[in-house]
Amino acid sequence: MSAVRDAVADAARGVVLPEGLARLTATGYVPDAVTVPSFFTADYTVEYDRAMNRGLDKVELTCQVLVGIADDRAAQRLLDALLSGSGPASLKAAIEAARGAPGESALGGLADDLHVTRLQGYRWYEHQGTTYLGGQLIVNIIGEG
Repeated sequence: MSAVRDAVADAARGVVLPEGLARLTATGYVPDAVTVPSFFTADYTVEYDRAMNRGLDKVELTCQVLVGIADDRAAQRLLDALLSGSGPASLKAAIEAARGAPGESALGGLADDLHVTRLQGYRWYEHQGTTYLGGQLIVNIIGEG
């Protein structure tokens, strides 16, 4: 799972943020401290044995997105762009670009397929004593067990 989480973070770095904003910091682990805007893979669940003989597992990966709060309106605009379904700043679009071409494996061969299925928890989050505006993206990943 560590390699899969790192590959999802690598894909997230493909977003293009509006001019003048810092680059997205993306990690495949929960960092001690964040540099905003930040994307990291957090919690995940695994459904084992979705096919016989360890043929398929399904992972639901929860990814956290945090932005600064220096300007509430600007932070919400940035978060909206990152959590949108399409566009250059869309994390969904950037992550799903790692699905590969038809017939290819996702995440450089680490999975059969992946799909960003939903946004949840658009709200304030505390991380190491600092409050950020953020949201969570749910990524479903399937692959051999």
